[in-house]
Amino acid sequence: MMINSTQGSYLTFSAYFDSGLLKYLFFMIVMLLYILIVCINLLLIVVICLNRSLHEPMYLFLCSLFVNELYGSSGLFPFLLLQILSDVHTVSASFCFLQVYCLYTYANVQFFNLAIMSYDRYLAICHPLQYNSQMTNNKVASLIAVSWLTPFLLVVLTTSLSVSLQLCGNVINKVYCDNFSLVKLACDDTTVHNVLGIVYMFTVIFGLIILILYTYVRILHVCFSGSKQTRHKAVSTCTPHLASLLNFSFGCFFEILQSRFNMSSAPTILRILLSLYWLTCQPLFNPVMYGVSLTKIRIICNTSGFGKR
Repeated sequence: MMINSTQGSYLTFSAYFDSGLLKYLFFMIVMLLYILIVCINLLLIVVICLNRSLHEPMYLFLCSLFVNELYGSSGLFPFLLLQILSDVHTVSASFCFLQVYCLYTYANVQFFNLAIMSYDRYLAICHPLQYNSQMTNNKVASLIAVSWLTPFLLVVLTTSLSVSLQLCGNVINKVYCDNFSLVKLACDDTTVHNVLGIVYMFTVIFGLIILILYTYVRILHVCFSGSKQTRHKAVSTCTPHLASLLNFSFGCFFEILQSRFNMSSAPTILRILLSLYWLTCQPLFNPVMYGVSLTKIRIICNTSGFGKR
């Protein structure tokens, strides 16, 4: 039976299982995780916005990163909470595509933000004398705007192509909606979608990764040939960024691996955890990592009464 994805059809999630009364425990765990993510990201956003000493490019890019964590979490957690308590795990096709758009824009904004932050660290460490003239307020605002507007426009293209598909099935083997699962349900020829996905991967995503790798090669070169103070500055500011980048990249790799290959032989709970890793760990990992690692933020949080005195 063919289903027009733009009409009032419903999709079913097969990854959910009957957990009995344990579903209330799962609900509490997920809700507490969501509350923690919202609170810690909001705290750091408020700290950066209200303290003029943090109105520097690095912290403004961090603020953009934390806002994106809230955006991505809001596209997943409320939906998960409803599905955990529900006895019937279905969702309308229109909402499914909305969630796809939300989660994919989150992932793309994340990569754009991380790339811009690596460029900022490159200028600060490799060209410290030109940093203030290069990283002006207007340039910071422009970079943040690009990191948000570009993904939102690009994902509109890929999502709109998927919306027009005729679906021959309605079962998604996950706990949330993703574009590749929807494309696999299509009756139509999906060659255009696959080619577009590959082109996008090799141009936009790999382009950002190459930019990040280039900046870190330059930073490492300066570290090995520079003074002890330069090395300390590079380590203190680049370590949390590099940890964030690796954590998110591994999470995305797990998700792509699970989407592209048959993982039915793996335990259900493992597949669920791997598919959720990039959406649940990163919004918690980033604020904790930066809040602990960056001295300025840590000192302000402590003196403001948010931490131990």
